[in-house]
Amino acid sequence: MSWYVLLVMAVAAERVVELVVARRNAAWSLSRNGVEHGRNHYPVMVVLHTALLACCLIEPVLGNRPFLPALGWPMLVVVLLAQALRWWCITTLGPHWNTRVIVIPGARLVRAGPYRFVRHPNYVAVVAEVAALPLVHSAWMTASVLTAANVMLLVVRIRCENAALGTAVTA
Repeated sequence: MSWYVLLVMAVAAERVVELVVARRNAAWSLSRNGVEHGRNHYPVMVVLHTALLACCLIEPVLGNRPFLPALGWPMLVVVLLAQALRWWCITTLGPHWNTRVIVIPGARLVRAGPYRFVRHPNYVAVVAEVAALPLVHSAWMTASVLTAANVMLLVVRIRCENAALGTAVTA
């Protein structure tokens, strides 16, 4: 279990790094007349991701969940691939990437990196991570409940983001 705690703590540390990058990028975007959209759902997203990390640590202990190698190792690979995809998205978008939805009017849509293949590749990473991280240590209740909650949140988030991106130049 101790290595799993380290994994969850590493994911938490990665989230802190994301927030630092997001804060810097938000200042950059707002200084260029960026407009924020979807403020109302952002706190829900923060709660969901915080709950994910907490429940990943709580459920295996309280539920006496064992590490099942046939499940745990493949899910660890999914978590690592999700992190790689997330950082590919972050580096591709550069200063335009954010945890909030901030669009600079007239900015061109990015069609490089993973955005050549999928409109919202970061959310592919998020879905994979929310489902897989708990399953690394058999926290199936966390995976089930938070994956369902995440899907509902992403429906709202993606609609918001698509509407906001409509203000961008598509050329």
